[in-house]
Amino acid sequence: MAGDNSEQIAEWNGTLGERWASLQAETDRIVAPFGDAALKAASVSPGERILDIGCGCGETTFALGRLTGAQGDVLGIDVSGPMLAEARTKAGELAMGNVDFLEADASSAPLPGMRDLIYSRFGIMFFSAPVPAFAHLRRALHDQGRIAFVCWRAPRLNPWAMAPLAAARAALGLEGGQSDPHAPGPFAFADDTRVRAILLEAGFRSVEAEAVEAPVRLGASARLAAESASRIGPLSRLLREIGEHRRDETLEAVETALAPLAGEDGSVAPIGSAWVFTARAG
Repeated sequence: MAGDNSEQIAEWNGTLGERWASLQAETDRIVAPFGDAALKAASVSPGERILDIGCGCGETTFALGRLTGAQGDVLGIDVSGPMLAEARTKAGELAMGNVDFLEADASSAPLPGMRDLIYSRFGIMFFSAPVPAFAHLRRALHDQGRIAFVCWRAPRLNPWAMAPLAAARAALGLEGGQSDPHAPGPFAFADDTRVRAILLEAGFRSVEAEAVEAPVRLGASARLAAESASRIGPLSRLLREIGEHRRDETLEAVETALAPLAGEDGSVAPIGSAWVFTARAG
């Protein structure tokens, strides 16, 4: 049995999902280099049948659809109704007949089988029980099928996320605290040894991991970068927890912390680090 993801599903169908749907263009711009690295590793061929897990507003689903062509079939799966509404609207505008979307929890919902590829861009780190979830996904692949996904590496390797969070905590007088590094969340798959073990236990073979680094372009200035960090990443969750009434003082502290990371043109684009995993179903 897969774990209970009901709390996260409720969040992604509430204000959180609506916020991310409104930020689709911004988030796609920030994470595109990492998703592109996973697409390259996936080696999509024309005519392939693909599942896109955690597809959000569908940008990766459309990319996969273009790669597999009119004879292919791509199904984007996500738990967020607001984000899928955006995806379906764009699908209609693009008139891509080889792309469809399903609102479901991919860790347990019935999935169409005999797929060639399962792909995900930062959409698979949130399963509460990852081994059963990946075993379930593997059963949707045929014997020669494969999986390719990208997930963040350690927080210390991603200052775009952690520098704003640390600055905000210091400004608000909050202790860092110790959290479970393996709990569902952006950095749950930072430990490549653990992820390899999960995939192998779920029945995958030939597991490979490649480190990928790219600039995370937060904003054209330290202030704009601080505002971006307040909408996307760990800082955004902290601000939701403490309330918007302390937003201004938090942004000032984050802006100060991000200023040393600015380039000559003033823009803030610290290096982000992720894993691209690939594996075979059998």
